[in-house]
Amino acid sequence: MTATEPETAGLDADAFAFYAELERHQTKEWWLANKTRYDERVKAPVERLVDALGGEFGPLKIFRPYKDVRFSADKRPYKDHLGLVTADDSAATYYLQLSRHGLMLAGGLYQPAREQLARFREIVDDNRLVGDLEATLEEVAESGFAIMTTDALATAPRGFSVDHPKIALLRLKRLAIAAEHTPADWMTGPELVDRVRAGWRTVRVWNDWIAENLPTAVEATR
Repeated sequence: MTATEPETAGLDADAFAFYAELERHQTKEWWLANKTRYDERVKAPVERLVDALGGEFGPLKIFRPYKDVRFSADKRPYKDHLGLVTADDSAATYYLQLSRHGLMLAGGLYQPAREQLARFREIVDDNRLVGDLEATLEEVAESGFAIMTTDALATAPRGFSVDHPKIALLRLKRLAIAAEHTPADWMTGPELVDRVRAGWRTVRVWNDWIAENLPTAVEATR
């Protein structure tokens, strides 16, 4: 039996319920009582998904389920989702998130270096270059992906006016795109692999634009 066969390719439907319950039961006792459930019904199907993707997007890693609460005001010890991301943090990423809300497919630069963000804003402010950026965002939008506005500035970045015609792009602090999907039958069957692969190939369009137009993380630190 291979990882792409119907018996192994999909998620376990219980994964969504697991995270709905975990949000209400952020205790060590509940976690220990449900640890085997997490290993077998949440993590194991995602590990099989990684195998089924076949390395097309590079090595992948699953984040630990435990939160680092040392410097956080939120002291809940367990993450309310499972995150899967490409292991190479020197380039734009591919990301999958499983939670009670369903699946999020995403990618790009979640924490761009200062030089990367500065260059992005230069492109936004250049009428000769911004058209290609907007065309790329329109292309990925056709597949349901939108630029992430999480943590966007409330006002204009230094050196720009709040009246700038591209102010929404200038305010961005994350250069990432995402598509969110509520729980659906395709997530628990063999169609999952093709859906994730197709979604990440759309993300690749955005990541290719980043690679072609912004300095790499290594270049940004020189």
